Amino acid sequence: MESKPTFLVIEDNLIDQYVTRQLLKKVLEVDDVSVVNNGKEGILWLNEHPDISSLIILLDIQMPVMNGFEFLKEYNKLETIVKRETRIYVLSSTLDSDDIKLVKENCCVTAFFNKPFPIDKFKQTIFQHS
Repeated sequence: MESKPTFLVIEDNLIDQYVTRQLLKKVLEVDDVSVVNNGKEGILWLNEHPDISSLIILLDIQMPVMNGFEFLKEYNKLETIVKRETRIYVLSSTLDSDDIKLVKENCCVTAFFNKPFPIDKFKQTIFQHS
């Protein structure tokens, strides 16, 4: 039996954190959801959990301290073992076409979703990439 993935939500907005966590738990029946407030905390979390076998990251773009683009740059520098079974989905409210283009062109990003979190579309996407 395949184990359920661990989820890491990298999001600075407390309401979005709560809503995303609840949607993951209720719709996808996810038990293991960790939440951090910015990209820097996300990198620290990854370094503290290098043995996660299946990880899905939900990443916001606009955050203080370290934004989503800075996170992706630092993520790319991590050891392969930390990144081996990780998928990153960007979940953002940005309407900036340049930002969206940069996200979609990033080799570390699996897919881009606009907020509010389209949980049904996300559910279909993660099963396509399993």
